[in-house]
Amino acid sequence: MARVILIMNPSAGGGKLNDNLNVIRERLEEIYATVDIHLTSKPGDGADYINKNAHKTDVVIGAGGDGTIYELINALSALDKRPKFAIIPGGTANDFSRAVGMSQNPLIALDQILEGKEEQVDVGHSAHQYFLNFWGIGLITQVSENIESNKKDILGKLSYYMSAAQTVKEAKPFHLKLDSKEQDFDGKAVMVIVGNGPFTGGLQAFFPKNNLQDGLFDVLILKGTSLPAFWSILRSSMAKEEWFNEEEVIHFQTSELTLDCDPVQVIDCDGEKYYRTPTKLKVLPEHLTMIVGEYLH
Repeated sequence: MARVILIMNPSAGGGKLNDNLNVIRERLEEIYATVDIHLTSKPGDGADYINKNAHKTDVVIGAGGDGTIYELINALSALDKRPKFAIIPGGTANDFSRAVGMSQNPLIALDQILEGKEEQVDVGHSAHQYFLNFWGIGLITQVSENIESNKKDILGKLSYYMSAAQTVKEAKPFHLKLDSKEQDFDGKAVMVIVGNGPFTGGLQAFFPKNNLQDGLFDVLILKGTSLPAFWSILRSSMAKEEWFNEEEVIHFQTSELTLDCDPVQVIDCDGEKYYRTPTKLKVLPEHLTMIVGEYLH
């Protein structure tokens, strides 16, 4: 194989990825003729590097947490000609890497990458950004905002549950107008989740059986502030039909939808909050070729 670019956030995982950099470099050089390593220093650095170099590489490997991978996914997805993409996880939740079956041990994930198993995966697209896992408004945004960074580092997934419990008590309904071929909604809601992949905050909670290759979003509308309804979804590892309750929850699948809210809602897109409603969302089928683990969710 010709050329690989490794884009690494040296601060990810408290610097653990950076500690393994020499090993990673040596292993990559055993397979690839050219290994180009770029260490990011600020937000947007990785995306800029992709825009300048993606046209002359075969594989881009992102090494870091979900914020780093989100940035790289957005840069790659906007290109007409896209190199293959792989992930070495280095953050807390690592939703992207879990969705494509990568080990959470960085060096084992490297072994998986060197094995070279490839799959084409769907990518979600909204007005301004791309996403691999989820797009959300309402409770989901408030949950992530309420997680203190030190708790996230120390408690990991548990911090998500703790924040969720507190956020539900403070949930404020908003008026939602949603349109799609499969389902329309015009009324009060406290949360909307549009899932492309199965993980949110390191948990297979909202869409445990989601499929990255079916060309469809799973859409979840939580209508009320019912604590039991929210927790049954968040904690569930059951099939979606088992927790579906039309009085509190609407669930459907679609490839495209538009929505507007009053008041305007902050959008949480794979953990990043840059934009606000209204917007239009669309699945881009098989948009990225990814190097994956032993299984794909």
